[in-house]
Amino acid sequence: MPLSTLRASLQPFRPRLLTALTGYNRAHFFTDLGAGLTVGIVALPLAMAFAIASGVKPEAGLFTAIIAGFLISALGGSNVQIGGPAGAFIVIVYGIVERYGLANLLIATSLAGVLLFAMGMLKLGALVRYIPVSIVIGFTNGIAVLIGLSQVKDLLGLKIDKLPADFFTQLRVLYQHLDSFNPWAFAIGMACLALVVLWPKSYAMPVGPTGLLQKIKRHAAQVPGTVIALALATIAARLFEMPVETIGSKFGGIPQGLPSFELPEFTWGTAKQLVIPTITIALLGAIESLLCARVADNMADIPRHDPNQELMAQGVANFVAPFFGGIPATGTIARTVTNVRAGGRSPVAGMVHAGVLLLIVLVAAPLAVHVPLAALAGILLFVAWNMGEWREFARLKHFLMPYRTVLVGTFVLTVVFDLTVAVEMGLISACGFFIYRMSTLFDVSPVANDNLPPGVRVFELFGSLFFGAVGKVETLPAQIPEGTRCVVLEMHRLVSMDTSGLDALEQLYSALRKRDIALVLASVNPQPLGLIRRSGFEAHIGADQIVPSVDDLAEADIMPGQPTPSAPASAG
Repeated sequence: MPLSTLRASLQPFRPRLLTALTGYNRAHFFTDLGAGLTVGIVALPLAMAFAIASGVKPEAGLFTAIIAGFLISALGGSNVQIGGPAGAFIVIVYGIVERYGLANLLIATSLAGVLLFAMGMLKLGALVRYIPVSIVIGFTNGIAVLIGLSQVKDLLGLKIDKLPADFFTQLRVLYQHLDSFNPWAFAIGMACLALVVLWPKSYAMPVGPTGLLQKIKRHAAQVPGTVIALALATIAARLFEMPVETIGSKFGGIPQGLPSFELPEFTWGTAKQLVIPTITIALLGAIESLLCARVADNMADIPRHDPNQELMAQGVANFVAPFFGGIPATGTIARTVTNVRAGGRSPVAGMVHAGVLLLIVLVAAPLAVHVPLAALAGILLFVAWNMGEWREFARLKHFLMPYRTVLVGTFVLTVVFDLTVAVEMGLISACGFFIYRMSTLFDVSPVANDNLPPGVRVFELFGSLFFGAVGKVETLPAQIPEGTRCVVLEMHRLVSMDTSGLDALEQLYSALRKRDIALVLASVNPQPLGLIRRSGFEAHIGADQIVPSVDDLAEADIMPGQPTPSAPASAG
């Protein structure tokens, strides 16, 4: 392949930041600065909560939000995407740490970054959109259930050293330790959950003249409810000396600064064992980031995102972050929506958000030692509830069985097994149902035509003649009565044909020739006609046996063709 052709087939690396800075002015900067400050405050408790729930230290979530969040905004293909640790990764990361260890998680994350970058460079960003929505809803709801279950331990204050990753084992371990229930932890967790739910949201505030109460709510909504809940819970636990587990008692606090660059120990033997975790991280990261970017595109008057550039930025971020102790990162819907609602319109807002988090870590890290884990559990329960699309279960009765089966099956497999198995089986099921559906749409039906000579039978082909539908062509010879001189296949409604369909036509031609019956193809569309010519079937059947329309048939066209010495070679 020529070098120029190879370059044309690859995605050029051009971050959206370069375009966004064209015509950028002071007013734009202050708007992005305000949005970045808001998102940074929102991201603080979520980054720590996601890390703890994933089985790693809270600073790993903060480092990921800072480093990966900055790179995703600076190098990405979206104006408003905010990257960092995400709730969707909690179950995946926890399972990898449980099975392979933290060091191997860092290696798998970097390898996933390489895979994500390659996907973007090869322009595979659009392929993620081909994953059926039933699969996305199924595994999203399944992950939400697992996130909620993983927080029961801290919410109830149960004394469990390490919660297993398996769903049924988790249930058994939680049940066995119910006697260690801590009412103080439960009270803190539920109070935080209630406060986050009831706290006014800026995006729900009314527009226009309002009363005093609405003005108070509007001002209160400028501060995220998660931050208020975390601060009040920390103050209450410290002031009343509540006997609850905190970040300090569990992890010893958060370092006041970023970690140094460190290469994890890497061997090819280890990498071979991490193929499935690597693919899982890359696949989930691609799906989440591009879904998030599509949501953001529909929320604001901004240029649509570049999916391939976004994947390359996700790849760079996930490759670099583990060298500083980071975990997998992707686009995050909650923080991206907050960014859009706060007025962010360029990647600068996302870069500011990362800077805000870095400043908080450098200045206020010692204060995190007093944060109760039950408070983070309450916040994550709210995240899990918002993450799931629970109304889709109630709407299942309005859809056909294939949709129901794929959605519910993916949901159950995600909860009981893991995301990789769920997506694999979901795709297999979706493909199977699609093949069945397409095969039912293909039809071969007789058509009456009084303008043709006696002994001529016309059959119309409708749909797509592919491997799943060839059975209807194979049974056609049995439907042809004695005395038939010619069979005409009217193909103007046949939109496509694969090599299996071509083979079915060849077998039909052979079966008819044995009965001294001619085969004529009429009104053949470009795609089937191209395959017929490339395969040599046109020469085999005779070029005069392929006519523009049924009305063009003449007496010479309906005579049986002469046998040829060899069958044509099939072509793709």
